[in-house]
Amino acid sequence: MTPEEQAEAAAEVEAARVLFARPATFVLGCAKIEQLPEPDLPEVAFAGRSNVGKSSLINGLVGMHKLARASTEPGRTREVNFFDLDGKMRLVDLPGYGWAKASKSTVKKFQDLGRDYLRGRVTLKRVYLLIDARHGLKKVDDEALDALDLSAVSYQIVLTKADKIKPHEGQKVAEATLKAVSKRPAAYPEVLLTSAEKGTGMPELRAAIMRATGTTP
Repeated sequence: MTPEEQAEAAAEVEAARVLFARPATFVLGCAKIEQLPEPDLPEVAFAGRSNVGKSSLINGLVGMHKLARASTEPGRTREVNFFDLDGKMRLVDLPGYGWAKASKSTVKKFQDLGRDYLRGRVTLKRVYLLIDARHGLKKVDDEALDALDLSAVSYQIVLTKADKIKPHEGQKVAEATLKAVSKRPAAYPEVLLTSAEKGTGMPELRAAIMRATGTTP
């Protein structure tokens, strides 16, 4: 990076910090597609396996502990949950997939809801697919990647829980993940390594979201 590029990146990170310091509130949880709020604000959505840390990441982005409710029971998010960032954008928590403790019919119902949202939401600017940095991409993630590609929605991989592994291991997982999705049509060509607990990568993620939505502080 040139000094000018470094200064520009630092200014963007600071602007994103100011943006995400604005008040954030829970709007509603939707169990049916008809319940979705009006598409009048840019939105970014967070998807991932059950227990990957979506709630913790959303809380970390806005600097609040209890905005999105984290649970020790995988598969608790069974609605599409909307959070408003001071009228600037919405953060959307999609139902988790994988080993949810629910009947197959219930699991299908809330995962279909997530797919319907992805296909029809005109204000959706990007999906952030969360992957546990300790494990990397697994077979169970393929279905989500295929659904995102079919929806033609731009998505970016975010590795979570980076504090649970050594930095060089996290970098290796990031490189392997980027290589694995490099030929997928809707995948954004950058993988972010984050830790909601330690704050690692969160400034960069905030800046990425600000760019994707075209919002300003």
